[in-house]
Amino acid sequence: MSRVVLFGGSFDPIHHGHLIVARHAAETLGARRVVLIPGASPPHKQQAALAPAADRLDMCRVAVRDEPLFEVSDWETRQPGPNYTLYTVRHFRDLLPAETRLYWLIGMDSLAELASWYHLGEVASLCTLVTVGRPGVPRPDLAALKELVPDAALRELAAHILDGPLIDISATDIRARIRRGQSIRYLLPDAVRDLIAARGLYRS
Repeated sequence: MSRVVLFGGSFDPIHHGHLIVARHAAETLGARRVVLIPGASPPHKQQAALAPAADRLDMCRVAVRDEPLFEVSDWETRQPGPNYTLYTVRHFRDLLPAETRLYWLIGMDSLAELASWYHLGEVASLCTLVTVGRPGVPRPDLAALKELVPDAALRELAAHILDGPLIDISATDIRARIRRGQSIRYLLPDAVRDLIAARGLYRS
């Protein structure tokens, strides 16, 4: 059975924290493929001023260039309006062979927000939700999800909370450092840093 990890997010910008936890999840799960899926208009960030989707897509591409574990999908960036996780999971469920086991990777902060997800029960039926820890974010009580997902899916969710690694790098901090004219070396791949500089991203 092939195993594929789907990793959606704004990736504004993508950094070493994203890549380290994605690789850790793939190795833990025995997956040979991680698909990075930048979102064009994430529903939970409607008020946020994101870098253009084309730039975030290109940053993901250069970040994992020559990395056989990773690939980048532009599917969400081509969808009109806000896109929900459910629609993306359905797309990959239809695209990949039926025997493929799908995982959707989230951070601990997102685990605490699962009750607000669009049609969470169907998402959980189509893939296995895998959570990676984030520094300073405690593990939430999953009791609030009992009415939203079947017991078996809830047990799967609890069993797929990974302990680490805890990488204290944030895209918010990277953007702030760029605005202040500070170095972002070592926080993200050099190719991403070069692209940000060449396109003048995050300067204001």
